[in-house]
Amino acid sequence: MTFRYIGSKSRLVDQIASFMGTPGDGSFFVDAFCGTGVVAEAAASLGWDVRINDHLHSAVISAQARLISHDQASFSNIGGYTKAIEELNSIAPIEGYIWRTYSPASASFCGNERRYFTQRNAARIDAIRAKISEWHGAGQISETEQVLLIADLFGALNRVANIAGTFGCFLSKWTKQSQGEIALRPRELKSTPTRVEVSVGDVFQVKNHAQDLVYLDPPYTKRQYASYYHILETVALHDQPEVQGVAGLRPWQDLASDFCYKSRALKTLSSLLKTIQAERVLLSYSSEGHIGMQEMKSELSKLGRFSVHSMGSVGRYRPNKNASKSASDVNEFLIELQRPLSSIDRNTIRINGVREDLIVEK
Repeated sequence: MTFRYIGSKSRLVDQIASFMGTPGDGSFFVDAFCGTGVVAEAAASLGWDVRINDHLHSAVISAQARLISHDQASFSNIGGYTKAIEELNSIAPIEGYIWRTYSPASASFCGNERRYFTQRNAARIDAIRAKISEWHGAGQISETEQVLLIADLFGALNRVANIAGTFGCFLSKWTKQSQGEIALRPRELKSTPTRVEVSVGDVFQVKNHAQDLVYLDPPYTKRQYASYYHILETVALHDQPEVQGVAGLRPWQDLASDFCYKSRALKTLSSLLKTIQAERVLLSYSSEGHIGMQEMKSELSKLGRFSVHSMGSVGRYRPNKNASKSASDVNEFLIELQRPLSSIDRNTIRINGVREDLIVEK
């Protein structure tokens, strides 16, 4: 991933990885709020099978693309990965949905002149996304190859987006980078495949078992990811939603997270942890977050052995220069929750001579 993402753990991932441990037989690293997948990628490099989830399709696509190997994306029907990228970069523009909704052409169609992209770049995004869908529909590329190319398109469009850091709104004046020509870049694929299970949806429904390691990186503040990354979601889904307001937000309220509301965050986190079956949970959180560390400890200590590891300070999200001047660094923490043995009964049984653990929740 080549762009900033709110709450990204790219600067902390090595520290977080040091607490993952060694995977056991049949165990998964479950990244339930996967974001762009930087932590899931680190887990895979340590030998974990990975299960990723997010409520945004665009986030899951970004995370999944990090885990794709050469063998899974040969693009044999196109002439190879590099050839596919070259063909997409040479495609003629199409004046489609992105062009009429998120470039200055929107003044004629929507009554608001939106400057997320120049007209040419917006039209090329339309053309590239249409070609990816066409290839997939014709069976020329696999689902995995389609995911990879959409993720590459995310990186390309971000490099020419006229934004301060997220897609919550566009800038009134064009930046130098936004005047450049959009171009996809092939990424370095993994040398060996990772077993990956993917879901898009409610974090409360993410599959996990006692032997898994669950990693939680929930939203900390009032910023709703569905509104901040709405254009990526539209490109991911390749749909044409009715948008709202000057910023042209797609409908996102049904994806609003309770973690983004101070009055609900702790109760929601506690409820989530009570549903998790895994014996061990890692939770990333920040001093900027809605939940204070003392109240979190008081509540979560009821559920198991609670320990906090300082990850040091990182720069606060800064959407503009004025915010950069006034913002201080924030402290990041990794919380480790080990469920007490008394909460789980392990009844060892043998079926056809093979030992299995039957986990019975009390």
